[in-house]
Amino acid sequence: MRSFGSDNHAGVHPDILSAIIKANADHVIAYGDDPYTERAVQKFKEHFGSNIEVHFVFNGTAANVLALSALVNSFHAVFCAELAHIQVDECGAPEKFTGCKLFPLPAQDGKLFVDEIKMNIIGVGVQHSVQPKVISIAQTTELGTVYSPAEIKALADFAHSQSMFLHVDGARIANAAAALNLSLKELTADVGVDVLSFGGTKNGLMCGEAIVFFNPEIAKNFKYIRKQGMQLASKMRFFSAQFEALLSNELWLQNAKHANRMASLLAGEVEKIPGVKISRPVMANAVFAYLPPAAILKLIEKHFFYLWDEKTSEVRWMTSFDTTEDDVQVFVTGIKDAFSRSHSQSILSG
Repeated sequence: MRSFGSDNHAGVHPDILSAIIKANADHVIAYGDDPYTERAVQKFKEHFGSNIEVHFVFNGTAANVLALSALVNSFHAVFCAELAHIQVDECGAPEKFTGCKLFPLPAQDGKLFVDEIKMNIIGVGVQHSVQPKVISIAQTTELGTVYSPAEIKALADFAHSQSMFLHVDGARIANAAAALNLSLKELTADVGVDVLSFGGTKNGLMCGEAIVFFNPEIAKNFKYIRKQGMQLASKMRFFSAQFEALLSNELWLQNAKHANRMASLLAGEVEKIPGVKISRPVMANAVFAYLPPAAILKLIEKHFFYLWDEKTSEVRWMTSFDTTEDDVQVFVTGIKDAFSRSHSQSILSG
């Protein structure tokens, strides 16, 4: 049974597996001094611009934490959404390893806006206060919404006017680009992003994320930060080969478009079921909905997914590059069955 719990639950795209197998030949120099890494970096430059620096790491938490580490000192503060991955899903790693303070803010539909941040810029230059240094946003957001280029540019312009940086957690940036029909560069370099955590695992890779610096000056000491952060892979070619394949022949875009399309299909089908209410805009590959608690309990017996908010009975369903239309229809049938069984049980118990 396919899971709708997370796009992390999906397998590895066949083209990515093939790239790993092809890289498993002969010997090459370790730690990134190999032709696979050179070609992968070139692919990033094709998509994001020539004046970038790219570093590969094992996972998303490392990408976020080490990216932030390159931007802050321990007396700095990072503004983020109250539901940001760095705030609620990384076990305090950003604060532990950077020593700085996360400053979570209310975020309507998962998005941060300049006015909210501006109200919280306090104590600048005061030795008793942490100093604002980074605005960190997620694209797509934790609630499945997508920032427009204009919204990102507004945040970047404000950050730069305050001698701050803009970091983007792009674990699902491919889905955002697909949803907006924009290039990766149009969502990052062209609108003032300073550092991007580029997601691979959620879009078909076996493992691996990338940190993209749009100002190489910021990254001048990053090779030491990555090493100290225990994220320098010795057999780097197996990470690099995956990224080269992902960024070739628009595989990244095909995967993301498909996942988004499956989410739209799922949302459209479940909206037809009496008792189900879509709770948030479906903009990429996430579907949030309200279901009766009894139906959730029945449905989750056969289909794994996350109960997003127990108090409101809101659930989250994620689609991925390998979700099929049949998977969606089976799941929709399961939702209908859960409603039927929960209703029948209610009558019997009544």
